[in-house]
Amino acid sequence: MAPHEKIFVDGEIAEDENHGEIGCHECHGGDPNEPEWQKAHKGVTKDPSFPDPSNACGACHEDMIENYKSSLHVSLSPIKKMIDKRADSNPSVYEKINAAREGHCNSCHSSCGQCHISRPESVDGGLLEGHLFQRKPPMQQVCTACHGSRIGKEYLGKNKGLKPDIHKEKYFKCNKCHTGEEMHGDGKDYANRYEVENGPKCLNCHETIYETASENVKNHWIHKDRVSCNVCHSQAYKNCYACHFGKDEKGLKYYKTAKSDMQFKIGLNPLKSKKRPETFVLVRHIPVDQSSFKFYAENGLKNFDRLSTWKMATPHNIRRQTPQNKTCNACHGSTKLFLLSRDVEKKELNANKTVIVPMDRIPEKRRND
Repeated sequence: MAPHEKIFVDGEIAEDENHGEIGCHECHGGDPNEPEWQKAHKGVTKDPSFPDPSNACGACHEDMIENYKSSLHVSLSPIKKMIDKRADSNPSVYEKINAAREGHCNSCHSSCGQCHISRPESVDGGLLEGHLFQRKPPMQQVCTACHGSRIGKEYLGKNKGLKPDIHKEKYFKCNKCHTGEEMHGDGKDYANRYEVENGPKCLNCHETIYETASENVKNHWIHKDRVSCNVCHSQAYKNCYACHFGKDEKGLKYYKTAKSDMQFKIGLNPLKSKKRPETFVLVRHIPVDQSSFKFYAENGLKNFDRLSTWKMATPHNIRRQTPQNKTCNACHGSTKLFLLSRDVEKKELNANKTVIVPMDRIPEKRRND
């Protein structure tokens, strides 16, 4: 965005029937009666909706902000829970790891204002449309501005040789599946996004895929509760490796990652539950490493192996027909698509023992493919 676009306030906001009569100072603070701008801006808050939106948004949107702190975009609690589980429990070491997490990982939070008025600060902010309030955040200015390197490129078809998500071709925006109710939180503290009770489900739209007698539906019901939808309908997706955090010689925080690559791997379900009963799911390597926090604490992730580095994945690159569903034996009797021990770095084998597929668990080859 051009500098003026980031800060220019459109005069049309005065005509907004909901927000037009609210003075700037009522949300942002400051003194509108002070003629000297330096004094007038004293106490001004750039984003009055973070960390507590009660004063700025609560008077009118009490029902929405009631669960504000439970929104995963605000709390980032799954990140904390995962780091806590891996971290050394020694108080002096944990304190260093937690401080590093707050300094590096927490910068990617969002807020009411950083979805509905401006782009998130983690992508350099900037008003979306002259401070005019956006009921539905624009996808490419907000959603994929943050979730761009993986989700954005997958969904928009920007990964070389791969097609965009079929839902993109139907002009679906993110909020078609990810509703405001999900984004705003429901008051519960979830361990990960897959636990969110009002999160998207394929069956919300595809209600009848198990009900008719066509050949396609037969393929659905014989795999029901055995493989996730993505196993058959996703394309290759990005996997990232070994992110490390630290500070440079000037004390500025930085992070750097190792390689990233495009892969497609089927693993055992690490989050098997009544809600997600499938045995086989897609798994994606995440950019964590035993030495990710080494700058702050030697062996700070002492309990690294408590969680896998290949996590459940639901890539946003769905197609009706994919290489793996053209024939049964693309999966049956083939080891190519499954996450095997040989695909995992030796130092991560123990961490991933629950998701690596043993050779005797690979489905047998179909004779009449």
